[in-house]
Amino acid sequence: MAEILKEEGLTYNDVLIVPKRSSILTRKDVSTETRLSRNIKLASPVISANMDTVTESEMAIAMARLGGIGIIHRFLTVAEEVAEVLRVKRLEAFSIDNPYTLEPNITLGEARIKMAEWGVSGVLLVDGSRLLLGILTARDVLFETDLSKKISELATPRARLITAPQGVALDIAKEILHKNKIEKLPLVDSIGRLVGLITSKDIKKIQEDSGATKDERGRFRVGAAVGVKNDEERTDALVAAGADVIVIDIAHGHSELVIAELKRIKNKYPRIDVIAGNVATAEATKDLILAGADAIKVGVGPGAFCTTRVVAGVGFPQLSAVLNCALAAKGSGVPIIADGGVQYPGDVAKAMAAGASTVMVGALLAGTDESPGVTLLRNGRKYKISRGMASFGANMGRRAKENPRDNSAVMDYIPEGVEAMVPYRGTAAEVVRELLGGLRSGMSYCNARNIGELWERATFVRMTPAGLRESLPHDVEVIE
Repeated sequence: MAEILKEEGLTYNDVLIVPKRSSILTRKDVSTETRLSRNIKLASPVISANMDTVTESEMAIAMARLGGIGIIHRFLTVAEEVAEVLRVKRLEAFSIDNPYTLEPNITLGEARIKMAEWGVSGVLLVDGSRLLLGILTARDVLFETDLSKKISELATPRARLITAPQGVALDIAKEILHKNKIEKLPLVDSIGRLVGLITSKDIKKIQEDSGATKDERGRFRVGAAVGVKNDEERTDALVAAGADVIVIDIAHGHSELVIAELKRIKNKYPRIDVIAGNVATAEATKDLILAGADAIKVGVGPGAFCTTRVVAGVGFPQLSAVLNCALAAKGSGVPIIADGGVQYPGDVAKAMAAGASTVMVGALLAGTDESPGVTLLRNGRKYKISRGMASFGANMGRRAKENPRDNSAVMDYIPEGVEAMVPYRGTAAEVVRELLGGLRSGMSYCNARNIGELWERATFVRMTPAGLRESLPHDVEVIE
């Protein structure tokens, strides 16, 4: 016979954080620095969700620049997901290890197609042994109309190039670029083979993005999602591409499939952090930690597009789930990610107060410029189309990519998510700033200068539906 828990499950709208005497004079004195996983630190606890209408490279870049991180979704071919990761990793770095190259005998027309595909304005010329032969820049082809010309005829030849040895220090590279009034500095080994590239643009961005989430080589950090069935090739390719963290993406994370995949990945790549989930109980958290998880994603059914709770009748109210899982993970060094259910900035403060180290956001970011969702205009207002990853469209799209000729699963699939419109919200930066502003305010009310102090000092109070109505604007006509 089924058991009924004595615990009453609570979500964000069921509680408020109790204000306390505070010595914090300004929100600027509050630090939101936290950990994504055992080994990755973030300046901002906001993560963009691994949903196909939320996070691809453009969103991941924006999130890393804001001090958080984005998780590239897995509803892509392996090559497509790898390409998204590479776009993030190649965008900014002190030194690019594998710069884009072309052979000298291709035409300008072919080169322009490749450069547009890669999103670069210049490319290095090499031979089959990767010996550096020259460089083709936008300036070299600015007024050239003959697309049939070989790029070797237009490029700056090797004899006129300024280069530096592999491993050159940042300060020396800056001096070379400045002294010679150049923007690109190829790096070569002792026999002249191309081994890297430093650009003045990347050095400038590194200096500007002091609070960004970057790896030890100055590249933006990015996560990538994988499944649990036959995804070894995907995982291998993403690790090779430089993904900083792998997320095992499955609705029911307390599964033998997840545990087996988690162990497999950690055994093969012990230095790569792996996030496992989604779960909603202390028992599940302990099992995944024991299996080697470096962070636990918590949330079964709280997402704006998720219908698991009404379709399958399964789930756990999000605040209680985060509280229970955080308590189970205490002392393990494994952070908790609160995934889903955030409607207001105050919900981020509540999730963090409950023990989460980060908060994963989907719907709020789905309406931003950086999300890959389709934009439309309806009744004079701008919207973007988004969907849950258990929705019919998302799953059929994934299956079509994996096996275009197999339609057998269409009738059998029962969706646990919906497709919907979300209001346009501007840039990701605007949304994240609002969420962080709410978090800092909540922390200051608790006299908490950092996330650790928030965990120790926060107290929740239950509120009734009347209390929730009182919390929202009332008895006024809101001006939109």
